[in-house]
Amino acid sequence: MTADVHAAPAARPAMGTFERYLSVWVALCIVVGIALGHLVPGVFHGIAAAEVAKVNLPVAVLIWLMIVPMLLKIDLAALGQVREHWRGVGVTLFINWAVKPFSMALLGSLFVGHLFAPLLPQDQIPSYIAGLILLAAAPCTAMVFVWSNLCEGEPHYTLSQVALNDLIMVFAFAPLVGLLLGVASITVPWATLLLSVVLYIVIPVVAAQLWRHSLLAAGGEGALKKTLGVLQPVSLLALLTTLVLLFGFQGEAILAQPLVILLLAVPILIQVYLNAGLAYWLSRRFGVAWCVAAPAALIGASNFFELAVAAAISLFGLGSGAALATVVGVLVEVPVMLSVVRIVKATKPWYERQAGA
Repeated sequence: MTADVHAAPAARPAMGTFERYLSVWVALCIVVGIALGHLVPGVFHGIAAAEVAKVNLPVAVLIWLMIVPMLLKIDLAALGQVREHWRGVGVTLFINWAVKPFSMALLGSLFVGHLFAPLLPQDQIPSYIAGLILLAAAPCTAMVFVWSNLCEGEPHYTLSQVALNDLIMVFAFAPLVGLLLGVASITVPWATLLLSVVLYIVIPVVAAQLWRHSLLAAGGEGALKKTLGVLQPVSLLALLTTLVLLFGFQGEAILAQPLVILLLAVPILIQVYLNAGLAYWLSRRFGVAWCVAAPAALIGASNFFELAVAAAISLFGLGSGAALATVVGVLVEVPVMLSVVRIVKATKPWYERQAGA
């Protein structure tokens, strides 16, 4: 099948030392976050308490710092071009809504319900599985802009796909979770869902477009490129700061229940790599350009952990196994997705040879 590969974009500047050793900084941030969460838990409790509808406001600000530079690159007038990548959109929709929630239900039952059951509190096993299902039932909203940017993905496709997933989520989240959990009525945390869409999509897109138009009007493409160059390290620092906060929030839980955290991470890790790999392979099979296949794999694998945590707390309670399972998803999200970024970038030559065959 012929690939819808367009002419290669101009070469990007070589990565600086900071970007080249991003994995090292991520590892350090994880250690620092856990240590600080244990040493000064009161500070992190105070930061964690600054939330509205289970959406943490300091983390929201950091996410804005991460994604606004990426959204600055997007020309909304060119969004119609995403029609050229309809195969990529189809692949991601299939993975997000027909594969990911069901694969997680299977993996959760296999590992938590059977293989790891003797090592886990028996009364919490159904709750752990429910938390894993909640985690997989909604695709990620904000952080995929970061992953797409790091793997040089097509930004118009990424924005369109995220917006489409958000629309589907409004209608599909409750019945899908209800089906997989066997619960007749699911209480959807609508405030969290709608506030997250506004905070992570509407506000940053509008702000970025106003800023973009202002820069282009004042200094043209040169001014835009200069601003993006300044913002790039800010975006990465915001990513690392977010990582410190996330691990700091859960530092006590990690140290108190390390085995449970580790065991719950296993099906999450398998699910991420399984769905990313399947999306990447299907994209190649259907002739999707690599600049779309890379973010398609990442969108297909990542989770909307804010919504999952809120739903778990709403349905099962703050101290439940379901809430802990969704928190494990938060903990593994950044380092694992960075590893997927590295994989898709490393396999780009292979992908393009196969796609053009």
